[in-house]
Amino acid sequence: MYIEIVPNRNSKPCILLRESYREDGKVRKRTLANLSKLPSATLEAVRSLVRGATVLEDLADSFEVLRSRPLGHVAAVLGTLRRIGLETDLAPEPCPQRDLVVAMIVARLVEPASKLATVRGLDEEGSLSALLEELSLADLSETQLYAAMDWLYLQQTQIEQRLASQHLQESSLVLYDVTSTYFEGEHCPLA
Repeated sequence: MYIEIVPNRNSKPCILLRESYREDGKVRKRTLANLSKLPSATLEAVRSLVRGATVLEDLADSFEVLRSRPLGHVAAVLGTLRRIGLETDLAPEPCPQRDLVVAMIVARLVEPASKLATVRGLDEEGSLSALLEELSLADLSETQLYAAMDWLYLQQTQIEQRLASQHLQESSLVLYDVTSTYFEGEHCPLA
């Protein structure tokens, strides 16, 4: 890879990032990017990189990190959720409510919190902000999350049928965990 300056007759020279390769025994070159509009400082930084410089050591002053969005934890959970097909189990066709429910599931697994705290985490500056881009969400409110939960409730029967058809065979045993439910007292007929 190298930078080549190509003269133009009546205008500024064109600055191109190119690479050379062999094809049928001949050396050819391919243009990777046009760098003509880059500021001179940035162009020099790219030129140094092409020559083998490292950003951290040689060019640290040339770049400014404005923001680093945490992505790994979100990508791992969302990728697993998609790999097992939970998105299509919730709704076969994409829709905004499904994306909100998926965002709440990922948020619950990564950072369990209230709906208000989840909305704050999904904010542009929040720790779950990568979900905004991954699921194409924007300007969320806790009201939208509650509305998505209402939508999910209305879809419950269809979701259960899809899951049952995929995972249950004849005479399958299904266990339901109710450990979060408890009763107090001695005279409760339900207990």
